[in-house]
Amino acid sequence: MVQSILFGLTIGGILYIIAIGLSLTFGAMGIVNFAHGLIYAIGAYALYTMLSKLGTSFIVGALVAVAVSIPISYIIERFVIRKLYGQSIDYAIIATYAVLLIGVDAIKWIYGPNPLPIGDPVGTSFRVLSLEMPVYRLIIIGISVLIFAGLSLFFKKTMVGKIVVAGLQDQEAVKSLGIQVEKYFAMVFVMGSALAAVGGVLYAPISTLDPYMGFHIIILCFAVVIVGGMGNLRGTAIAAYALGMVMAITGRFWGPAADAMIYVVMAIVLIFRPIEL
Repeated sequence: MVQSILFGLTIGGILYIIAIGLSLTFGAMGIVNFAHGLIYAIGAYALYTMLSKLGTSFIVGALVAVAVSIPISYIIERFVIRKLYGQSIDYAIIATYAVLLIGVDAIKWIYGPNPLPIGDPVGTSFRVLSLEMPVYRLIIIGISVLIFAGLSLFFKKTMVGKIVVAGLQDQEAVKSLGIQVEKYFAMVFVMGSALAAVGGVLYAPISTLDPYMGFHIIILCFAVVIVGGMGNLRGTAIAAYALGMVMAITGRFWGPAADAMIYVVMAIVLIFRPIEL
């Protein structure tokens, strides 16, 4: 059971890191951004390239992978997302899904369709009673907590963060003050995309890389956003860790139903709190 709890917190931490950017984009801009899953995959594959092709250390590879994701996410925001502001949500779904499909084909063309492994960068465990606990999983949990604390301070203490929070509450009121709120949303979009790459980097060593990895994670993250509330920073964190625990505990007793239980929880939330798009 202890291992299930550790696994649940690990998955919850990864889901939070990826989903927070999606939550901000969804809540502030009304954009359903499937391309977020592509940035997650790019982070993981860029790390693989740095480790296997260039022989860098994990930390250097992770930093480069996140840095690579930033200009790519800016290009997506500038030439795709920005043209969809104020448009029907259907256009956003189609356009960003197309970006994700193009990215998947590019990954298959460069790396091939077969899964690729990345080893545990720490490679050590500690013992709790009779169980072996990988240290790397604890590092992931710690990083997710630090990111949550850092984002909380960012949105509460910085001017950019305060403008974004105000824009989430009442975008028109912020615009009436002469503030170009779209510019700040774009900054947060790139930051959220960078966090998606961080999630890909962190999750790669405990999974395997495959071209379709972005599809799976983006659906889970949408479930987190819906359960936690669009644009709700604290709710996204609570939902991510809660759904991570749901996956872990369900997987302990009935493995094939682990992912399905997330959608059951999401369906229950939608029944009692339908969203307005």
